[in-house]
Amino acid sequence: MRDIIVVGVDGSGTAQKAAAAARDLAAALNAGLHVVTAFDSDRAAVYGDGQHPVIVPEAEVAENIARSEAESLGYTNITYSAARGRPADALLKEAARMDARIIVVGNRRMHGIGRVLGSVANSVAHNAPCDVYIANTYDTD
Repeated sequence: MRDIIVVGVDGSGTAQKAAAAARDLAAALNAGLHVVTAFDSDRAAVYGDGQHPVIVPEAEVAENIARSEAESLGYTNITYSAARGRPADALLKEAARMDARIIVVGNRRMHGIGRVLGSVANSVAHNAPCDVYIANTYDTD
């Protein structure tokens, strides 16, 4: 197991708060940090007019979100990627691929109806190949 911490981001305030907690944890443990954004399909967004369309694959959008968040964290030992799958599955896959020490997730949707329907944190906590740190993100979004 390497000293890598994996955190998932999606551009939301709660994900940014979880990423900041992951950065602080990585700094305290002198560990690397890997930021990942999930994407679910090979769909693409089309921008522009009919004559000059710009096609941006969903994977590229996801990677841009991960890169942007990684850059904003200001941490030196950091990598990022986009991973195919639902958010929990993508985090688990990346953690296994990187032989991560810890996965950091936010606690969004862990109370009320979200708890009944499930959450990324719940799925990760029950299936992780490593330790899971659940950051308190209730005060965001």
